[in-house]
Amino acid sequence: MTQKHAPNGAVIPVTKITVAPCVVTQVKRDASDGYLAVQIATGKKRNLPKPLKGHFKDLGSFRFVREFRLATADAAQTDSLKVGDKISVETFQPGDKVKVTGTSKGRGFQGVVKRHGFHGSPKTHGHKDQLRMPGSSGATEPQHVFKGSRMGGQMGNAQVTVANLEVIAIDSQKGELFIKGAVPGARGNLIMIYGGGDIQVVAVPSSKEENKKDTAEEVVAAVVAEKKEPEGSEPAAPVEDKTENKIEDKQETTT
Repeated sequence: MTQKHAPNGAVIPVTKITVAPCVVTQVKRDASDGYLAVQIATGKKRNLPKPLKGHFKDLGSFRFVREFRLATADAAQTDSLKVGDKISVETFQPGDKVKVTGTSKGRGFQGVVKRHGFHGSPKTHGHKDQLRMPGSSGATEPQHVFKGSRMGGQMGNAQVTVANLEVIAIDSQKGELFIKGAVPGARGNLIMIYGGGDIQVVAVPSSKEENKKDTAEEVVAAVVAEKKEPEGSEPAAPVEDKTENKIEDKQETTT
């Protein structure tokens, strides 16, 4: 985490999040798929299975693929979204309230004191080695332990969602987003940020269109180079530089 300074001088604790450009890989609509959603992808991966290659086509080789459900009221946004559009950090604005979902840090197997906040037993008066013990697990009448009882076990490494987080600042050049407070997960972890409002996208040409553009630029450059050379002119022959030889002959005569 880091901090930002408000105009009134107050210090605001924020989490700096690097937001990579996300490319729309699929738009699901109610008529064809039964629900509204937008599938986006980000990151780079060298080797992809053939099904994903066929799904991405010429959009690129992505590492992460996630799907965001949309409400029925946002059906008009799916009409404006197209496969290949890019969603950047500029879709957020300072002051927006967002919801962040991520995977919490894994703590391994923990006891009831750390996992559930049990106070433990007294240190004295016959409570030897019982300070962090869970104690009784229930009454004797049912003759079994009820499901869902708080006991020791795996802690962390689960999906956690934190709501009502405020966007403090945005750096569009570096692709950084500053959110007030802490977000779930360790450093370098993948998180998903949900926010209200319209989605601002940038149309991105496919790789075929970029290749066509590159070849067109090469052809134009070749034509311009041909126009610059006069017709019927032959390339000039290379001229040897004899200054070094003259200097060496002069040094031999002086010696």
